[in-house]
Amino acid sequence: MSELRTPEQARRRKIRRITSAAILTAMAVVLMYLEVALPFMPPFLKFDFSEIPVLIGSFVLGPVYGVVIELLKNLIHLPVTATSGIGEMSNFLAGSIYVFTAGAIYSKLRTRKGAIVSMLIGTAMLALIAIPLNYFVTLPLYASVLGYTTEAVVGMSTAVNSLIKDKWTLVLWGFVPFNLFKGIVVAFITFWIYKPISKLINKTYEQTKK
Repeated sequence: MSELRTPEQARRRKIRRITSAAILTAMAVVLMYLEVALPFMPPFLKFDFSEIPVLIGSFVLGPVYGVVIELLKNLIHLPVTATSGIGEMSNFLAGSIYVFTAGAIYSKLRTRKGAIVSMLIGTAMLALIAIPLNYFVTLPLYASVLGYTTEAVVGMSTAVNSLIKDKWTLVLWGFVPFNLFKGIVVAFITFWIYKPISKLINKTYEQTKK
C-alpha cells in the first residue's frame, strides 16, 4: 500500500523531483560537450558520457523523467548544433529508447541484478532500433538538409574502417558497434556510481516527510 501524504508533502516531493531532474540535466549538458572520436568508428560519431546522468534519472525518478531529461539535454544543445538539429534529434530518439527501456525494467526489478539486466536490454534495444533509425531517417536527413550524400559519408567512414563499403555496411559496422560500445560503457559507469548518487537524491525525498 502506498504511503499517504498531505498536499504539502506531495508538493514538496514534486519540487524535489523536478530539482533533481534539473541538476541531472545540467550534468548531462556539460558532459555532452566533452565528446571524443573513437578509433575505427566513422569520424562524425562522437562519444560522450551525457547518458550517464540521464540513465541515473531514469532509475531514480522513473523512465518518463529519463526521457524528459534526454529531451532537455538536446534542446539546450541546439543553439550550438553543427548538424541543423539532426544530430540532436537522433541523440534524443536513441537515448530515449535506451534510458526508457532500462528505467522501465529497473522499476520492476530494483536489485543489482535487475539493474544489470535492465541496462543490457536497454543497450540491445539501442543498437537494434538505431538500425532503421539511421538507415531510413538520419542518413537521408543529412543528405537532404546538409547536402552530405551517402556516398560521401561512406567514403569518410571507409577511411577508418575498411568493412564499411555502402549504406548498409555503414549502419552495420559503424552505427551498431558505436551504440553497443556507448550503451555498455554508460551502463558500466552507472552501475558503480548509481548507489551513492541515488542515496543523495533519495535523502532529499525523506525531508518531504518531515
